[in-house]
Amino acid sequence: MAMTLMLIMIGLLLLGFPMMIPLITAAVVGFVMMFDGFGQMGTFVQQMMGGIRPASLIAVPMFILAADIMTRGQSADRLINMVMAFIGHIKGGLAISTATSCTLFGAVSGSTQATVVAVGSPLRPKMLKAGYSDSFTLALIINASDIAFLIPPSIGMIIYGVISETSIAELFIAGIGPGLLILVMFSMYCLFYAFKNKVPTEPKASWSERGRSVRDALWPLFFPVIIVGGIYGGIFSPTEAAAVCVLYAFLLEFIVFRSLKLGDIYKIAKSTGLITAVVFILVAVGNGFSWIISFAQIPQAILESVGVNEAGPVGVLVAICVAFFIACMFVDPIVVILVLTPIFAPAIQATGLDPVLVGVLITLQVAIGSATPPFGCDIFTAIAIFKRPYWEVIRGTPPFVFMLILAAALIIAFPQIALFLRDLAFAD
Repeated sequence: MAMTLMLIMIGLLLLGFPMMIPLITAAVVGFVMMFDGFGQMGTFVQQMMGGIRPASLIAVPMFILAADIMTRGQSADRLINMVMAFIGHIKGGLAISTATSCTLFGAVSGSTQATVVAVGSPLRPKMLKAGYSDSFTLALIINASDIAFLIPPSIGMIIYGVISETSIAELFIAGIGPGLLILVMFSMYCLFYAFKNKVPTEPKASWSERGRSVRDALWPLFFPVIIVGGIYGGIFSPTEAAAVCVLYAFLLEFIVFRSLKLGDIYKIAKSTGLITAVVFILVAVGNGFSWIISFAQIPQAILESVGVNEAGPVGVLVAICVAFFIACMFVDPIVVILVLTPIFAPAIQATGLDPVLVGVLITLQVAIGSATPPFGCDIFTAIAIFKRPYWEVIRGTPPFVFMLILAAALIIAFPQIALFLRDLAFAD
């Protein structure tokens, strides 16, 4: 049965169907094979509806809406200008500023694709003018944008938290350490690249210009304060934080900055609605699919066949990283989280692994897969936004993928990279 469902999904993907079609088809075929017909299809529909019932999922469209408002407004530009004012003049400063801006905007929006658009659009021309190659520039933008998967808020962590019944608040704070680690690694590589290729430095900003840039960016900088401070200060839950972010983004862009008009609300709402519909369809069908494979005990059979159950905690973590990394190279990250998380759940429980640590590693693999050929979603976002050919977009990705894999290895070897802040925030 497992092989049949896999062949159906791969076959339909190769034929060019969008991801929801292979997933729905495989789920329905699996249901028919298991129950000998469509007589109890209502049970499958109930499982699908159950997948989108958790209240925590309300945070997803809220964060998408907040990101859409900020992307169309001035928040991204103000954050970029502030970063450039302080580090743009050092060797490799423009590239480091791009990575830092992606991290900051990721902490504001939680969306990798929004970060590619908001940060990449203004900074790519500047990097090209400064002497950076387009392949390096594109690779830096799409990979640095994926830090948004780890820095809160993270839509990937919300999906994992709902599926695995893990605290989303704990996942959020556990992603900060790995996100900053990756930023440091990317910055060191940018410095090396600039020295190797003799990239000239940018003019140094005066202190008055720096002060002005900080004042301009002060309002957008309150987004991570609201999210992290509000959640860990006990003021509101992650879901309520998402709603507060929407209100704050609206007030900021429509009233304070006046960068948007009331007529833009329709376009923003339509865009958010379309993205949310796709996400929720995938979540619903993914939950139904997960129920079918769990009911048929496919996860246990797969794990036993490859010996994961006897591998121990480190072996299970390595197997999870490899499986999610390979899967995200071909399939939408949300689908991978929905399908593979239940498969590894028995091994995670049997080895006593911390589900928060597992969630951080899974989210990191999702980040890697989003920028890894052949089908990383951020690759195609960059192709659409920057109008560059596929091979040019992916040419510079190997060093960044290597650094992301190294980060995963460091987290496995030193779990406190992810768990230190979590343990500090949630200490009894």
